[in-house]
Order: sequence, then C-alpha cells, then structure tokens
Amino acid sequence: MQKFYSNITQIVGDVITVEAENVGNAELAQVITRRGTSLAQVIRLDEKKVFLQVFAGSRGISTGDRVRFLGHPMRIPTGEMLLGRIFNGSGSPLDGGPALDENLVEVGGPPVNPVKRIIPEKMIRTGIPMIDVFNSLVESQKLPVFSIAGEPYNELLARIAIQAEVDIIILGGMGLKYDDYLFFKETLEEQGALSRSIVFMHTAADPIVECLLVPDISLAVAENFALAGKRVLVLLTDMSNFCDALKVISITMEQIPSNRGYPGDLYSQLASRYEKAVDFDTAGSITILAATTMPGDDVTHPIPDNTGYITEGQFYLKNGVIEPFGSLSRLKQQVNGKTREDHRTIMDTMIQLFAEYRETLEKQAMGFEMSAWDQKLLKYGRLFEKEMMSLEVNIPLEKALDLGWEILHQCFSPEETGIKRSMIDAYWPGTHEG
Repeated sequence: MQKFYSNITQIVGDVITVEAENVGNAELAQVITRRGTSLAQVIRLDEKKVFLQVFAGSRGISTGDRVRFLGHPMRIPTGEMLLGRIFNGSGSPLDGGPALDENLVEVGGPPVNPVKRIIPEKMIRTGIPMIDVFNSLVESQKLPVFSIAGEPYNELLARIAIQAEVDIIILGGMGLKYDDYLFFKETLEEQGALSRSIVFMHTAADPIVECLLVPDISLAVAENFALAGKRVLVLLTDMSNFCDALKVISITMEQIPSNRGYPGDLYSQLASRYEKAVDFDTAGSITILAATTMPGDDVTHPIPDNTGYITEGQFYLKNGVIEPFGSLSRLKQQVNGKTREDHRTIMDTMIQLFAEYRETLEKQAMGFEMSAWDQKLLKYGRLFEKEMMSLEVNIPLEKALDLGWEILHQCFSPEETGIKRSMIDAYWPGTHEG
C-alpha cells in the first residue's frame, strides 16, 4: 500500500528532504503539488530522512506538499519496439513517437555474476585503422575515449555507431549541447543507422538528475538485449558531465568533498556502470565506449584518473586523431592473432618506426642535419599520418593491413623494417601474388 507523507523538512536546489520509513535507495516517488505531480528519486537515506532529487526541479514545491513513494526503482521499457527511437534521460520520447510501458525492467541493477561471463575473444570491426589495426576493440571491453573539449570525440562515436559490426547501438548523451543532439540524430538518420540504434539524450538544459540516469537506462536496456543474444555496443558521451552532476548533487546534500570537490565514492559510481560490460556465456555481449573530456588535458584529474583504474585501456583523441602513444587496448592481443597472420607484425613494426619518426622530428626541430635514414623516416611518418591516422580513412581491416605493407614498401627496403623473411616473402608488395 502506497503511503503519503506531508512532512517535507528541507528544499535545497532540486533536492527535497522528507521524513519517511521503509523506503529503499533509488526508489521512485511522486511529489504532489497544487500545480500537478513531479517525479523524484531517492538519492540518499539518513535514518528517517529521505533525500529526493526532483526530476523537473523543485520550483513550485513547498514544505506543505505531499510525497508518495511508489515502492520500486525506476523502470524502463525494453525490446525491439525501442529500436529507432529517441528518448530523454528519464525515458520519455523525444521523437514524437508513443510512450512505451511494456516489458519494463528495473534500472541500476548490479553487474553480471562473474560465473556467467566468458573471456573476451571476439573483435568488433569499426573501419578505423587506428582502432582495428593498432588497438583492436574487443567484445565486452570497456574503454574510455580520453579527449578535451573541442576535439571531435562525438564525431568519432557517431562514425563508430554507423560502422561497428554489432547488432545494436545504444547511445547515451549527457549534458550535450542541443547542436550535438541534432548532430547525432541527423547523422544516424542519414547513414541508415537509426533503425538499429536506441538513443537516450540529456542536454545541458534538462534536469540534472536525468544526466545521472542516462548511463543506467542505457545499460539496463543493453543488458536485456544482450541476454537475448544480441551484440550491443553502448556509446556514452560525456562521462565528465555525468561526474560533474554527481558533484553537484553531493554538494547539494552537503557531503564531505574529496579530490577537487568530487564525491568520495566517484570510483564506485564509475565502476558500477563500466562493470556492466560483459560477454555472456551462451548469450550476447555488452561493449562500452565512453567519451571522457579531461579538464585542462590533465590525465591526473579525478575523472580520467579513476576511470583508468576501471577500464581496459583508452583511446586518446588529440589534435583530431587517435594518438598511437596515448592509446591502449589491453585486450587486443586476444583477437589480433586471429585476424590475419601479419596483423601483429604490421602493428608492431609500424608503431616502432613511427616512434623513430617522432624522434626524428625532434632532431629536425633542434637543427640537426638529417641523414638518409632520417629522410626515410620523415617520408614514412607523413604517409602514416595521412593514410592511417586520419579519421577520414575508412577501410576494412584487411585493406588496412595491405596499406600498411604498401607504406613500408614505399619508404624502406625489406631489410630495414626488421620483419622476418617469411612475412616478407608472403606479404611484401611485388614478392607475392594478389
């Protein structure tokens, strides 16, 4: 039986405090005012004090209004009917389509039991050489895209959404500008990817609590599809906005701040979301890519610092490209030996030579005379940046490997690459058929 409480003791920002009993954390409630009803969610319990974040804001709420607890956490509809739809951070339609209320699942459940997980071993192809060749994305992996404001991280996520070889894309936007929302919507529609996508979008103008709900809603829906055998890729942007929303809420509730004002449980808050990545035994998978902007390009900032302890590497987007020496996929070795026999050879050789190219650039900048070897490295580095690093390059993995051999052939002799003879005989341009 639902109970009504009228003893609202405090209203601070969009958080109200009410005295109540037998209430659960994350439980939903209705705040009933003379103007109507607002939805709220329990965000903290302190004996009989219950702190609720009001979705639509606390304007118009007075201490004499009533609160009714619904007895359950937030629920979200799931199933095929969501495909091609766009919703806000609380699950209400933004696309003019009908509201959905069937096949409801609870939001914010625990991560999957480890015994139901299998070792990640399948690659997700994206058509982006800097990912497919050098830092392969693996099913069930959780990877942040570390970047700074102004870098094309949303464009990168949109391209991955269009090209990734998965069954379903779930895009969760947090604190985005309206232009970013329109960009994602129009790009997915124009490229024909919306039909396999589900979008949950929170803009900077929306209630802050919806920003906190976006990852949980996205991952709850993803888990339902994965259990049905689907390969799901969850794209989240921007996790820094999510963390800033946590910071605002903790300050509102007068919690003791931790590093740079962020809540002390920031690591746990992030881990509870990222750990939803899973490859189910006898079912599908959830893979997570999350854009994370680093204030001041500072990787020691609490958000990227905590993220790095949870995830399995990162893609580092800098100067409009995925930086080879900032990026790392710790699971790549589990898949790139199963693609083509020359995959690891190309990956290791090209990165080693590119490191030498970077050293040569430093020597050139300091005025050193360039040797014949230095000139070869300069030619190679420019080709690598243009043909492999550019995000405009869009080719399958096999063609990217072939292109790698061609670039090496244009710049070096086989002996200069250090590649073993059997690989040279099999793949060096002009020495084999095909």
